[in-house]
Amino acid sequence: MSRTAWILLILVVLVGGYTATFYNGAIRLDQEVSNQWAKVETQYQRRFDLVPNLEAATKGALKQEKEVFGKLAEARTRYGSAKSVEERVTAANQLEGALGRLLVVLENYPQLNSTKVVQDLMAQLEGTENRISVERSRYNDAVTVFNTQILTFPGKLLNSYFKFAPRTRFEAQKGAEAAPKIEL
Repeated sequence: MSRTAWILLILVVLVGGYTATFYNGAIRLDQEVSNQWAKVETQYQRRFDLVPNLEAATKGALKQEKEVFGKLAEARTRYGSAKSVEERVTAANQLEGALGRLLVVLENYPQLNSTKVVQDLMAQLEGTENRISVERSRYNDAVTVFNTQILTFPGKLLNSYFKFAPRTRFEAQKGAEAAPKIEL
């Protein structure tokens, strides 16, 4: 073989090797993002399982707070019927808003916080919220690595062939920096 043929063969092997490495890496990262999203959903499920118990424990003393409980139930229903990640994120954010209002209500009724059942459920819910925060952060990290792989050069060139779609990160909702206000 001529020297030119060897050089072309080496270039083909290098480009093919890089392409395979890019593709396999993108698949691995995509799977990591999906796995991390499953962990977020696991924590959401834990939250959705706790909320009815918290509702039941507080409903008796707060019959006048039907609106808060209605919004909690509506958000849980929306989450259950959501088809896409974006729809689930929106429903989860709605639940967070309703939970924030419920927490304000509980602060305004200290006698509720003194009951053992409500205390235990609030502690479990607080732990779940912390877990959700951690898993969301890890999900965002995985999405960032994946998106960087497929959107930067030379991966972007290869991705024009493979068509990996960038994934969506969690972002704070507008107004999330302000505490919820409850009118009783």
